[in-house]
Amino acid sequence: MSQAVERSFVGGRYLANGDGQCFDVVNPGTGEVIYQVETADEAVLEQAMASARAGFALWSAMTPVERSRILLKAVALLREHNDELAAIEVADTGKPWQEASVVDVETGADSIEFFAGLAAGIEGNHQQVGDDFYYTRREPLGICAGIGAWNYPLQIACWKAAPALACGNVMIFKPSEETPRGALKLAEIFMEAGMPAGVFNVVQGDAQVGQWLTRHPDIAKVSFTGEVETGQKVMRDAASSLKEVTMELGGKSPLIIFDDADLDQAVSAAMLANFYTQGEICTNGTRVFVHDSIKQPFLNKLLERIGNNMVVGDPMNPETNFGALISANHQQQVLNYIQNGLDEGATLLCGGRSLSPEAVPGGFFVAPTVFSDCDDTMTICREEIFGPVMSVLSFDDEQEVIARANASGYGLAAGVFTRDITRAHRVISRIEAGICWINAYGASPAQMPVGGYKLSGIGRENGLATLNHYTQLKAVYVGMAPLESPF
Repeated sequence: MSQAVERSFVGGRYLANGDGQCFDVVNPGTGEVIYQVETADEAVLEQAMASARAGFALWSAMTPVERSRILLKAVALLREHNDELAAIEVADTGKPWQEASVVDVETGADSIEFFAGLAAGIEGNHQQVGDDFYYTRREPLGICAGIGAWNYPLQIACWKAAPALACGNVMIFKPSEETPRGALKLAEIFMEAGMPAGVFNVVQGDAQVGQWLTRHPDIAKVSFTGEVETGQKVMRDAASSLKEVTMELGGKSPLIIFDDADLDQAVSAAMLANFYTQGEICTNGTRVFVHDSIKQPFLNKLLERIGNNMVVGDPMNPETNFGALISANHQQQVLNYIQNGLDEGATLLCGGRSLSPEAVPGGFFVAPTVFSDCDDTMTICREEIFGPVMSVLSFDDEQEVIARANASGYGLAAGVFTRDITRAHRVISRIEAGICWINAYGASPAQMPVGGYKLSGIGRENGLATLNHYTQLKAVYVGMAPLESPF
């Protein structure tokens, strides 16, 4: 039986490449090839640029209210098709239906709705200068490139498209080659909502396609989500034409649990921060610092909850709450990190192996894994694993744990659990991270800016701050008196 073949979406339609070159897409939950995708060749990419130029001429000329109405129609369509889109995300990513059905599509729609509501309110300012005055305008950048990651493919496409389009830009989006279908469905929904052809194009392929976009002189901005090393390459390429860049990169985030924390809530946070989406979330709090005085009670509750509450199996089964890793290669990388932990002296408390559930024996599963007796120098405590591997570390002093939490090249996220509200704000104010939670973990509403310090990124996604990343400021000086000149 032949596989379905997806293509790039350019100028409001699916566009075939010239040589028929394809790549396979595998369902991580089953290990089976589920469809193929044509790689965008030079002709497809050039057509995408031409389409984007034409789309920008139309879209940027529309009033913000007109753009907002179209985006809000897209929001309604996303929510109407929630279950269909969530099923696509489950098949592409291996994450549980239980998560995708209530998070992935919904949070993407929330972001578009948020920025659609801001579109008509983007404004400059006015300043008197003697008898003269100047005013400023916020204008779109032009053609933006979005390069997505594979852990939240549809959500990331929405997060990048929403501010870009609301501000009057157009976007050429390249999804991960491992999860390419969600962005295509978003493109279809935008067209159904009445968006002009060429405003949101999707080009398919690997890093070479991404590099073509980042190097193209007509691309005004690149928004990238992915690994630090790849982000550094994107930034180098973007520098050739001084493009704007937004980078949402990796993390090795600390979760700090003080001795007065609500223990049940702290365990819930640690599990969310390590096992949600089977650990494949860049903000995950994989370094769990627990105060010495509560370490054993914390570990007891944690292991009990893992043993009783984790359901591994077919990701489409509504009862499953722990899914498969994205690929066989990534599964092996995670297992290699687990072996590193053992080799370097950490104590394995649970997990540490691959799983083969009866319903889906070919899936790429790794058991929820917890290490204790960890120290800051261990590989598992320094490098981003992007899998279900929790490292529990001990501390007994506030100043000590702040210093250790900050002793990382990453600075994406952090969490603090304590009933002492003064301490909570004091500690968070000293943590070098762009996204922080107090007595919570992982929540990321559309209104809240997302981005990192240090190697974890540049710029922000979501929140009001993002409008500045998708517009350029024009200052206009207006002379009200006769011009004085020495000539």
